Amino acid sequence: MEILKNLATLACFMVASLALLQICHAQNSPQDYVNAHNTARAAVGVGNIAWDNTVAAYAQNYANQRMGDCALVHSGGQYGENLAWGSGNSLTGTAAVQLWVNEKADYDYNSNTCAPGKVCGHYTQVVWANSVRLGCASVQCNNNGGVFVICSYDPPGNVVGQKPY
Repeated sequence: MEILKNLATLACFMVASLALLQICHAQNSPQDYVNAHNTARAAVGVGNIAWDNTVAAYAQNYANQRMGDCALVHSGGQYGENLAWGSGNSLTGTAAVQLWVNEKADYDYNSNTCAPGKVCGHYTQVVWANSVRLGCASVQCNNNGGVFVICSYDPPGNVVGQKPY
């Protein structure tokens, strides 16, 4: 009887753990990244962006390289790129995209500039109409327990002298 009770407890623990894993993973899935981007893009009349496994592999490879320090240093590669870092486990992929989208408040479409002293290039990359392929990744940082998030875009956006849409 004791064995059955222990098995039942273990089964409940496993179900709860899997449910928690699913909740945590749910905001870092490819579709979650795509949905967060496409919501912002639709708000300004830009067509959808699609997940691309090649771009995602690039993002994952670079995220793995940053795992040791999680420094917000761009890869310098062939893709457009947005980076984010958050302490603890609180930064999900969709939360990172929302941080970038929040820069919309500091972007002036008519002059194609950011408000003085503000950053808005992450936002303009999210909604860059010519960027049609997306790949993102996140890793737990070894040095500080934070989370590093990268989204890569193909073709890259933020072309000087051009508006995003």
